[in-house]
Amino acid sequence: MKQEQKYEQAYQELQTIVRRMENDELDIDQMTEQLKRAQQLLRFCKDKLTKTDEEIKKILADESA
Repeated sequence: MKQEQKYEQAYQELQTIVRRMENDELDIDQMTEQLKRAQQLLRFCKDKLTKTDEEIKKILADESA
């Protein structure tokens, strides 16, 4: 069973990839693979933040109604 990824885990993994790229720790094959993974993580984080923002706005709207 696949465990649902959490935002903090995705963000930490993304930070690790960025650090490794900045420090030239990846060879060309790893870089391609890690860049693809970074794109997935960015999409996941963006979607999670958007959904959370919508939920907060809805809660606040319901509270003030």
